[in-house]
Amino acid sequence: MSVATERQDPGPAAAGVRRSGEPPGPRRPAPGTPGRGRLTGAAPYLLLLPALVATVLLLGWPLVKDGLLSFQNLNMRQLIQHLTEWNGVDNYRETLTSEDFWRVTLRSVIFTAVNVVLIMLLGTLIGLLLARLGSKMRLLLSVGLVLAWAMPPIAGTTVFQWLFAARFGVVNWVLDALGWHAMAHYNWTGGQFSTFFIITLLIVWQSIPFVAINLYAATTTIPGELYEAAALDGAGTWKSFTSVTFPFLKPFLLATTFLEVIWVFKAFTQVFAINEGGPDRLTETLPVYAFIEGVGNQHYGMGAAISLLTIAVLLALTSYYLRIVLRQEEDEL
Repeated sequence: MSVATERQDPGPAAAGVRRSGEPPGPRRPAPGTPGRGRLTGAAPYLLLLPALVATVLLLGWPLVKDGLLSFQNLNMRQLIQHLTEWNGVDNYRETLTSEDFWRVTLRSVIFTAVNVVLIMLLGTLIGLLLARLGSKMRLLLSVGLVLAWAMPPIAGTTVFQWLFAARFGVVNWVLDALGWHAMAHYNWTGGQFSTFFIITLLIVWQSIPFVAINLYAATTTIPGELYEAAALDGAGTWKSFTSVTFPFLKPFLLATTFLEVIWVFKAFTQVFAINEGGPDRLTETLPVYAFIEGVGNQHYGMGAAISLLTIAVLLALTSYYLRIVLRQEEDEL
């Protein structure tokens, strides 16, 4: 016997020859060999490249231009003469030392908080209602929610202006018919709180469908066996909700609240279209305040600085919720 180890023949399988009895078709590559069609290391980044380029062009570049504009003294004279006058941080200093800015900021935070609480509360209740209704009533309610959600903001704002019109509005007519004769010609946009009431009603009406439909979709992922086990343990409706439904919906509620804070805080169309921030600029939120100071008063550099400060305030408001959402994802992993 030779002491040298004899090299073994790899056989027909390794050579690519089909074994007897093996079904026809392309052979699977041996383990450890790179297969055709597998993504290389750079392929995922190449697939993401179009989205990244679009994001940079549509969001990044305007943000950079806005940042450059915020350090300039740009009024109508400079705009017509194509002059670039840098004034450093004067726009930020003037804005941050203005009482109007902090008053509008506080108003915007309170306005956002009230709207988000109402949206999440009513949207959650309607979403749970969808889960309990029969198929026909669920379809009918879902169609109504989708129609309200699909209506453009300007169209919805116009409808609410007609509803709350002082002379020929449906709301005043109904209140007068019910016995509140003093409301027959009430001017809803003549006061701060009544104007905010209309705006809040409009924004909540347009936002509820998003929360309700998505929450109903989330409830369909909850296994029915958990409700059966809770019922066997003697859990009632409330106990079943707190022990089964709410834990499953908690990640959705956190993420949706985060999105609603962003959407409500930056709402411009509804606030401006109802009364252009009036009366006496008492219903201006930060987006409307930036527009009026920048475009309305032709202080474009000032408006750019206010818009960037608005983004900073929004990031500060959402940072807490963002940490909660990220911590929730880490716990799930």
